[in-house]
Amino acid sequence: MTAQFLPSPSVSQFSVGPLTVHIYALCILTGIFVAWGWGRRRLAARGGDPAELETMVTVAVVAGIVGARAYHVITDHQLFFGPGRDIWDAFRIWQGGLGIVGGVLFGAIAMLVMCRRRGWSFPSMADVLAPTLLVAQGIGRVGNWFNQELFGRPTTLPWGLEIDPDHRPDGYGQFTTFHPTFLYEMLWNFTGAGVLVVLEKRFRIGHGRLFMLYMMWYSFGRFWIEGLRVDPANQLAGMRVNEWVSIAIFLLGLAGFLLLRRGVVADPFPSAAHQDAEQSVDDAAEGDTDALEPAEVLDPESGGGGERQGDAAGEDAEAHS
Repeated sequence: MTAQFLPSPSVSQFSVGPLTVHIYALCILTGIFVAWGWGRRRLAARGGDPAELETMVTVAVVAGIVGARAYHVITDHQLFFGPGRDIWDAFRIWQGGLGIVGGVLFGAIAMLVMCRRRGWSFPSMADVLAPTLLVAQGIGRVGNWFNQELFGRPTTLPWGLEIDPDHRPDGYGQFTTFHPTFLYEMLWNFTGAGVLVVLEKRFRIGHGRLFMLYMMWYSFGRFWIEGLRVDPANQLAGMRVNEWVSIAIFLLGLAGFLLLRRGVVADPFPSAAHQDAEQSVDDAAEGDTDALEPAEVLDPESGGGGERQGDAAGEDAEAHS
């Protein structure tokens, strides 16, 4: 046993009237709000409208929670399906169990759909959010500390994390201190966010390549941290499933970084007014009189003069089509 540098919190939830508040959930929400605020500033610096990000983040967060829960249920299916299991536990998200990989995947799909609807560059948006995701994930990991979960194997290092006996997995009851993997991942992610910002400014990394670096950084750290954990998990060929997933994500990120073209998009986040103006020009070039001034084309009070003006405008547009 060693003197505890990092004791575990004595509480993981508290009550507000009839409502039970889980500190783990507060950590996740804090990470989301910090990432949202920083994302707004990064988007504004690139010419995007920060107000647009609010709806996009809300939808992406909801999709991310669904994806994170789905990933957990799939990779730990034995907890929810089979003899003696209650399938409805898969929907009891308040009992814990979120997989970050699934959350990022579903959140990215939601962002892709919304970026296409707005005419925004999805790779550029992914670059905007890349370092903010690392910060959000790092803050969210603090919730594991409060829950006394997902810690590493026993250690006598001075920063060993004290775990209460009722939270120790089978076979580890005689040990008191364990690797604080939540702390390792938090520091790894915070460091990664700083590295991405420096690389982005130094080398003007764009076209989604910064997000590829995020994938590589996070998955590399997750791989070695996952190898320290002692909580029960499904394995494949002697390694935990999440270790294999980390390898796959790293390779995908590396391939994407090498294949995506260099440079940045000239106008990745055009405003609605700018898009309307471009559409009007395109419509006029195709001879669409609706793209011209409606008062000149449709105003019945113009007494025929307006109609002649509209005809002339239409002929002129047709002549240039």
